[in-house]
Order: sequence, then C-alpha cells, then structure tokens
Amino acid sequence: MEYAAAMANTAPVPAPVDPAIASALRTVKTEADGLAALSAALSDGLGAPFSEAVRIMGAATGRVIVTGMGKSGHVGRKIAATMASTGTPAHFVHPGEASHGDLGMIQTDDVILALSWSGETAELSDIITYARRFAVKLVAVTSNPGSSLGRQADVCLTLPRTAEACPNGLAPTTSTTMQLAIGDALSVALLEARGFGPKDFHVFHPGGKLGSLLKQVRSIMHGGDKLPLVPAGTPMPDAIRIMTDKGFGCVLVTRDDLTIEGIITDGDLRRHMSPTLPSLAVEAVMTRNPRTVPPDTLLAEALKIIETRKITALVVAENGRAVGLVHIMDLLRTGAA
Repeated sequence: MEYAAAMANTAPVPAPVDPAIASALRTVKTEADGLAALSAALSDGLGAPFSEAVRIMGAATGRVIVTGMGKSGHVGRKIAATMASTGTPAHFVHPGEASHGDLGMIQTDDVILALSWSGETAELSDIITYARRFAVKLVAVTSNPGSSLGRQADVCLTLPRTAEACPNGLAPTTSTTMQLAIGDALSVALLEARGFGPKDFHVFHPGGKLGSLLKQVRSIMHGGDKLPLVPAGTPMPDAIRIMTDKGFGCVLVTRDDLTIEGIITDGDLRRHMSPTLPSLAVEAVMTRNPRTVPPDTLLAEALKIIETRKITALVVAENGRAVGLVHIMDLLRTGAA
C-alpha cells in the first residue's frame, strides 16, 4: 500500500495548456458551430430564398454588384472576386463611394448583393434607394430580416444568429465566416448552374501554377519534325539513332499514315539488352498500344498520367495517329510540375 501511494505521488502532471492554443481552439469551435447552424438553416428555411437568389443572379444579363461596409465590405470584395473568377461577372462597389458618383456603375440589368449583419448599415441607404428607384434586383445577406435592408430586398438570405468568437461579442468573427461561406455557396451554385468547367476556369486564371495546370497539352507538345518516329520494320540500330538524335528517351513506331503501332523507351532497351538486340526489328522490342492523350488534355491530367505510370514522356494522338509528344521536362519548364 505504501508503494502504491508513493507511485501515485510520482504520476506525471499534465502540461498546462498554452493559453494561445486554448484561445485558438475556442475560436475555431465557435466558428464551426456557426457554420453548422448555417448548414442547418440551408436545409430548412434558408433553402428557398437561397435557390431564388441563385436563379436571379444566374438569369441576370448584367453583373452581380457586391457591396458592404466595414468587415462585411472586406468579405464582399472576396465574394465578388470569387464570382468573377468562376464565370459570374461581378465587382465590388463601396457604399461610401456609391453615394459620391459610383452609383453610376450600377445598371438596371445588374443584381445587387448587399451584406450587412445588422441590416441597418447607414452607408447602404443610398444603394438601397437607388435599387428601388430603378428596379434593380436586390439580394440581402443579413441576420435581421426585419431590418431596413431585409425589408427592401427582393430576396433576403437570413443568416442564423450565433455567438461571435470574440469573447466580448463585438468583433465580427463567426458572423463574417458565415458571410464568406454563403458567398462561396452562391458562387459555386452559380458556377455549377452555368456548367463552368476547368477550360473556362483557365480563361480567368492564365498565370501561376494553377494557370499552367489548366493549359492544354497542345500548347507545349512537340510535333512535326521534332517527333521521334520510325516506321514498322525499322532495324533497332536505326531506331536507337533516332531516339538519340531527338532526345526524348523514346521513339514511336508508326505506319505510313502515322497510326501508332508502339513505343520504345529507354526502359524497353534495358529490358532487351543482349548481343542479339542489333539484329532485331522494332516490333520485337516495342511496347504495343502505348497510353495516349488528345491535344486538348489539360496539363494537370497529363502530369497525373506521367506520375501514375512512372513514365517520362506522353504521346499525343488524334484518331490513333501521332501528332505530338509531351516530356516531363516540358511540364517542369511551364511550372505545371
């Protein structure tokens, strides 16, 4: 008993929780609760007005004009940027500047998306008045449907009231997270309704690694005289010479009409290395039916195939005929890999 008591007294003491980590966990938990409440609302009363907002924005022949003041304005800028990059023409109009001439940016075929947690943001009054005067559709994002903004809106997206992560309940935290989430939800719903795909996405994202991945292989493939081609029946010494001269580490075996019969890679050479190799024709060494992709394949897909198959070059073909070749080094040079 004395031994057990002594051991109990020497049990490790739990390390104190770092106050910053504890604060971060409370913040994330509080904001996650807000998103859970938003999800529940979308499955209930918020669903119908959300669908109507998507319908109105999708049918508009103009743009989505996003507006908001303070933190709502910062969120609004991000929403406008997300919409604009995913096929929904949109831009942000600052409420203060709108009252000093920028109302002229808003046309009757536009739709206004106004964010205000209280719905009583004074700076929005001129935009609301302008929308009603010129019959511009107005979608509100607020927690107060009975507010000035909520009552005047054609559609009111009422966000659930939940606790802010700020311990004083003052700094917009959970509320702006929900605003951002509903903005993303609108953007994605509009994207899907428009059938906006990766090729459309590249039109608005030509730069950086993302832009590189969204390019098509036709933009970087080697074709014409640069292709390492030999006809069926070619002796292996001649095929090796072409492989060496072209510098891609492979040679394509084709018919006269460039229909692909097979491919010989450095790996095929190693597997068939023997004193009899020079006496063989290409058919005895080549890998038949190599993997090919069409010219409109995205570089992201080409990179995935190259990495998955552990190859260094990918054949580009149309109707079974060789039109190009993409090497892993090409993907590296463009920033796709």
